[in-house]
Amino acid sequence: MKERKLMDQISAVFGIFMTVFYIGVGLYLILAKNLYMLDPFLKNIVGFTFLFYSIYRGYRSYISIRNAFFTKGDNEQRTLL
Repeated sequence: MKERKLMDQISAVFGIFMTVFYIGVGLYLILAKNLYMLDPFLKNIVGFTFLFYSIYRGYRSYISIRNAFFTKGDNEQRTLL
């Protein structure tokens, strides 16, 4: 079971990096002025979609970090959405 806990910890940390990535892409799409090939309305819709998904992904990462790093034993319930 140690390998399972290690993999849970690695995927939890990876989830945080992906959350930061989605926030960055969303903000770039919303704030960038030099994207002439995209319609501004479509650019904002996609940017806000990335931001909302990053909030959801951040919540899931919080739950998985709490379970992977701060639970004791194998009998604890692992809650993932």
